Amino acid sequence: METVKKRIQALRAKMREHDVHAYLIPSSDPHQSEYVPSCWQRRPWISGFTGSMGEVVVTLRDAGLWADGRYFLQAEAELAGSGIRLYRMGQPDVPTVNEFLEKNLGKGQALGIDPQTVSIRRAREIEQVLHAGATLRSLSDNLVDSIWTDRPDLPSDEVMELPTRFAGESVSAKLTRVRKEMKKRNADAHFISALDGVAWLLNLRGRDVPFNPVLISYALVTPKTAILFIDPRKVPSSVAGSLAKWVEFRPYESVASALQDLGREKKRVWVDDASVSRWAADLLSGADLVTELSPVTLMKARKNDVEIEGMRQSHIRDGAAMCRFFSWLETAMAQTEVTEVSAADKLEEFRRAGEHFQGLSFNTISGYAAHGAIIHYSVSPKTDVPLRAAGLYLLDSGAQYLDGTTDITRTVLLGKKASAEQKDRFTRVLQGHIRLARVRFPQGVTGGRLDVLARTALWNVGLDYNHGTGHGVGSFLNVHEGPRSISSAKDTGLPIEAGNIFSNEPGYYKPGEYGIRLENLVLVKQNGVSGENGLSYYEFETLTVCPIDTRLVDTRLLDPEERSWLNGYHKDVYSKLSPHLDPRERTWLKDACRPV
Repeated sequence: METVKKRIQALRAKMREHDVHAYLIPSSDPHQSEYVPSCWQRRPWISGFTGSMGEVVVTLRDAGLWADGRYFLQAEAELAGSGIRLYRMGQPDVPTVNEFLEKNLGKGQALGIDPQTVSIRRAREIEQVLHAGATLRSLSDNLVDSIWTDRPDLPSDEVMELPTRFAGESVSAKLTRVRKEMKKRNADAHFISALDGVAWLLNLRGRDVPFNPVLISYALVTPKTAILFIDPRKVPSSVAGSLAKWVEFRPYESVASALQDLGREKKRVWVDDASVSRWAADLLSGADLVTELSPVTLMKARKNDVEIEGMRQSHIRDGAAMCRFFSWLETAMAQTEVTEVSAADKLEEFRRAGEHFQGLSFNTISGYAAHGAIIHYSVSPKTDVPLRAAGLYLLDSGAQYLDGTTDITRTVLLGKKASAEQKDRFTRVLQGHIRLARVRFPQGVTGGRLDVLARTALWNVGLDYNHGTGHGVGSFLNVHEGPRSISSAKDTGLPIEAGNIFSNEPGYYKPGEYGIRLENLVLVKQNGVSGENGLSYYEFETLTVCPIDTRLVDTRLLDPEERSWLNGYHKDVYSKLSPHLDPRERTWLKDACRPV
C-alpha cells in the first residue's frame, strides 16, 4: 500500500504540471475494452485493485475507486491502507463518478483525461455534468504512463484466421452486410474500434488480451475497401494472402492520419459512440459523424447456424471435462490435499485435453467457503486455501474453443451434509434459474424485463444478489459480449433476438461464510408460437450440460414444474455426456443425475 500511495503522490505531481485538478483513470483502453492487455492496465497499477471493472478519480487531495457489487469485498480488501476511498456503486447515498465530479470541480478547475481511454459518449456525459467554468481537458500524454517506468510493451503474438467452417460466414459476406447498413445511412466510412468487432468482421483471432481471442487493431470499412490497422509483424503471410482480396493492411499507428484525412475531406463517418474514443472523434474533426450502435455489434450477437451448432458441441466437450473434474475431486480429496489453485489447475488440464481447446475464457473463480461469497474472487498463491470435506465450493469457469465459448458455475457440497439455511438458499437460487430457463416471451422484450424472474424466490424471503442475472457471450470471442444483458441495471433497451446467447446465473452470497451461484448458458430461439398480436414468441435452449448438485436442493420448495425441469435437464445431461466418459466417470454422472 505504500507503493500505491507513492504512485498517487507522483501522479498528483504530474497533475500540477498539467494544471488539472482531478484525473480520471478508467479500466478501459483505446478500444474501450472491458479486459485489457497488461500494458494498458493503468487502473490496477495506480490503485492496487485488480477487478476487471472500476474507475479511479484522483484529485489533488483525495482519491476514490468506483466498483460495482461484484467487487465490493475484493475492492475493500485490496484498497485497505491505500488512502483510496471505495465508492460502492448503486448503493444508497453513494454518488456516481459524474455526481462526484459535478460536486468537486468548480469554476476554473479542470478534469484531465487521456482521450484514448474515454468513449465519445462518456466524454459527452462528463461535459454535461461539469459546472459552468469547469472543463474537461484532453491531455496528449497519459499521466499514469508518465510515471509507470516499467510498463510492459504492446503484445506481439501473431494472429490466426478462423476458418469459415467455424465462423459460419465469409469475410466477404460480412463486409457486404455492413456496407448495406452503411448505405442506408449514407455513410462514406464505418470506423470500428471494438476489438471483438474487428475480430468477428474479419474472421481473425489473436492472443493480445488474456482469455479474449482478440487482436489489437482498428478497422475502417468504406464502400470499396476495408482497412485493418495492425502491427504488421503480427500478420503471417498466409493470413495476409488469404484476405488480400478484401482487406488492406496498414500499421496500427497510421490510423490517426487516416481519421484526420476523413475529417479534412468532410466525409460522413459512422462511429459507435460507446466504443469509439474521444481521441478518434477529435481526429475526425470536420467529418459528419453518425453516432449509432455499430451494425457489427448486432450482427455478432446474432449467432448463425454454424456458430450455434459449434456452441452446442463445445458445451458437450466442456461438460464432459467438468464431470471428469468432479469425479476426480471426489476421490482426490480423500487421498491428498486439494486447494483452490490446484483444483482450478486440474480442471484446466481436463479441458485442455478436449478437441479445439484454445485456452480459458476467464480466470477461474475457485472459491471455497467464505471465498465463495466474493462474487468475482480471484484466487492466488496468497489467498489459496485447502478444500475441506465440509461446506460449499463455488467454481465459476469457462473455456475458449475454436467452435465456441463456455462459461459455467456450479456450487457443490464438500462433505456429507449442508445446513438447512444453505439448502434453502441454494434451492431459491435454483428456482430463479429454472424460472428464467423456462420463460416464453414475445418479440420486443428486453433483458431487463426478464431479470426479475431469477430473483423472486429470493425476494420472497428478503434476499437478493448484487449483480446482473445474465450477460451476452461470444462465439470463440469475449465471454462478456454486448449489447444486451439480462439485467435491469444495465438494460440497453434493445429487444432480445433469436440467436442471442446469454448466461443465466442467479446467486446468493453470505459474506464471511459461503457463496452460491448457478450458471448455464442459454440460446434464444423461436418457439413456433405466434401471439394474438402477430408477434413471434421466444424461449431459451439451455446449452450447458453438467449436473446440478441435488444434495443441496430442498425438494419441498420445488413445485411440480420445477421438479420436472430439473429431472428433465439431468436426463438430457446424462444422455449427452455419458458416451464421452469412462466407466468410473459414467457411474459418478449417473448418480449425480438421479431424479429428485
